Amino acid sequence: MNPDLNRLHPYPFEKLRALKEGIVPPSDKSPIALSIGEPKHAPPGFVLEEMITHLHGLGNYPLTKGILPLRKAIAQWLTRRFALNANVIDPERHVLPVGGTREALFAFAQTVVDSTQNPLVLMPNPFYQIYEGAALLAGAEPYFLNTTAETQFLPDFDSVSNAVWQRCQLVYLCSPGNPTGAVIGEAALQKLIALADEFDFIIASDECYSEIYFDETKLPVGLLEVAAKLGRTDFKRCVVFHSLSKRSNLPGLRSGFVAGDAEVLAKFLLYRTYQGSALPPPTQAASIKAWGDEQHVIDNRARYCEKFDAVLDILSPVLDVQRPDAGFYLWSKTPDIAGMDDETFTRDLFAQQNVTVVPGSYLSREAANADGKIINPGANRLRMALVAPLEECIDAAQRIRHYVETLS
Repeated sequence: MNPDLNRLHPYPFEKLRALKEGIVPPSDKSPIALSIGEPKHAPPGFVLEEMITHLHGLGNYPLTKGILPLRKAIAQWLTRRFALNANVIDPERHVLPVGGTREALFAFAQTVVDSTQNPLVLMPNPFYQIYEGAALLAGAEPYFLNTTAETQFLPDFDSVSNAVWQRCQLVYLCSPGNPTGAVIGEAALQKLIALADEFDFIIASDECYSEIYFDETKLPVGLLEVAAKLGRTDFKRCVVFHSLSKRSNLPGLRSGFVAGDAEVLAKFLLYRTYQGSALPPPTQAASIKAWGDEQHVIDNRARYCEKFDAVLDILSPVLDVQRPDAGFYLWSKTPDIAGMDDETFTRDLFAQQNVTVVPGSYLSREAANADGKIINPGANRLRMALVAPLEECIDAAQRIRHYVETLS
């Protein structure tokens, strides 16, 4: 067996199941899960119809690189969304379709990390667990950048020493962030690109929440957008990951893409030729339709805005919780009550109200702050995914409020 498997931590939802084990919630309250970030809005019907009409394509082996019309549709979307100059994104060199960002984010580390050089892989903390697992199984050591209220929930690149940067081979970003919803700004991305040039590492920017935001005039900035503004139209050392799961409510389609540095993508395609699964032809046809339409994405954002407005109106009087920059998570503090931590809150909320949230400490690791103090930046925080229908989100918020009010 691969000994590095023993270095993997239990997945947050395994820990959550153990926390809830043996608890029987009230039978008169229907279960509401705010725990898993799985979109529950209806998938766009025109995308499903396109998939059905292309089922005949299952009679052919698909190419790992995907069909050119799909890569063109992705390149056109990137160009529109991030205001890139026409033809900057070459569908032949800068785009690679993948079976969702989860497997691509994991496989990417296996491609770019040289385990013989004592490598570090930097990532935000808290984080999407795939980053850590990918680093460990690539033979690297994860290095956690605490994102706290003091850092506006963003990685503080200035706090990283040169010794760490010299060992760094890969930086995972998540913007908008999971679970905080924080968006990394243009200046910070410029700084990170300059550091990548100086210390020769690759930036992997997970942007799968980039299309869920609350101000149509203030779009989350993207890594390739910043690179292009710097005149780096080769996107050297810059790679982004996007998905239709959140943008288009198609988590089961398992369709996304990786884009950026052509030299890196050529190696990633070589790796995926052996390891990766090519997208089935009906999936590719459906994906072309999804990337080509924005109205369903605008409608999707409006529904999330409605839920955030309603839930925050209910919860703000009793919890320290704010609207995030983007994404569909609330990153709330637990009540400031003796003996109350994120695990206790989560367990007792489920026991009394049949509502499931995720303890923030399950999404983080203990790591040193800039001042050397070891903390778990997710401790005494809760992640709530507002993915359920509006009525369920309102019901859940009312139950959470009632639970908090009984504490005080």
